[in-house]
Amino acid sequence: MTTRAPQGRTRSGAADLQVGRPGVVWALPAALFFGLFALLPMVLVLVLSFTQWSGLGSPEFVGTENWSRLLDDPVMLKSIGLSLVLTALGVVTQTPVAMLLGVWAAGHQWNRAVLSAIFFVPLLLSAAAVSVLWRAVLDPNFGVPAQMEWLFGDGNLFGNQSTAIAVLVFVSLWQFTPLHALIYQGAAKAVPPMLYEAAEIDGAGRVRSFFAITLPQLRNTMITSVILMVVGGLTTFDTVLILTNGGPGTDTTITAFYMYQKAFRGFDFGLASAIAVVLVVAATAISLVMVRLSGYDKMRSELEGV
Repeated sequence: MTTRAPQGRTRSGAADLQVGRPGVVWALPAALFFGLFALLPMVLVLVLSFTQWSGLGSPEFVGTENWSRLLDDPVMLKSIGLSLVLTALGVVTQTPVAMLLGVWAAGHQWNRAVLSAIFFVPLLLSAAAVSVLWRAVLDPNFGVPAQMEWLFGDGNLFGNQSTAIAVLVFVSLWQFTPLHALIYQGAAKAVPPMLYEAAEIDGAGRVRSFFAITLPQLRNTMITSVILMVVGGLTTFDTVLILTNGGPGTDTTITAFYMYQKAFRGFDFGLASAIAVVLVVAATAISLVMVRLSGYDKMRSELEGV
């Protein structure tokens, strides 16, 4: 005895009935968490930016006074420029290194897996621990520069702006490149092998295959990685605090560190809140511009037509 499916009910229609979008209720826990720990603090910081508060007592409403002070503050304007410079240098140095290491680590040889595990060790360390480590290594009195004066001169890499910025860029490169290399490694493993097989049949070598196949397939991954670098670069703080403390003078005082100085050294939480709002708006705006200009928001599959 056989049974027939109801008329008008196709196999695809049955599958559509079985698989559907989850209800709104499933999103409530995540939405509640995001609202309490992200949106609400941002709203409170925005409100606090229009007040004067030392951390004690009640905030006093002062209107746009804090914002006027920011516009007339040369250190604030300088810190924005430094933040952009450090962020740009971080993207320029970390992106090619992370991409090449990630593509290399995507190979199947056992030695690549071992070396990748060793290289990813910095991911296990906090930014504070990494900063303390490199501060000791680069100490002008007892560190490597003091023992190699023929290469580092007087050995005080933190004594002028150019070398201090170079140290910050290098330490960020050492710490965060493994994270982005891991992202590229996962994306490179997802590239269909048939593309490389076809390229090999056509006589393409490794370099040609990388630029013709691997690089285009990593386009969306690169955009994601760069956005993470930009947001991280604009909001970095502990590395500057431990390595240079904003010095020499204010030559490495980036915006996030300046916010810390105003809040926890100057006890001017109203002005610090205004700086925090500027950081959030700048990071969000730059990320949205990158997404829109790159076409990443369309999220077209790179495997279309394969």
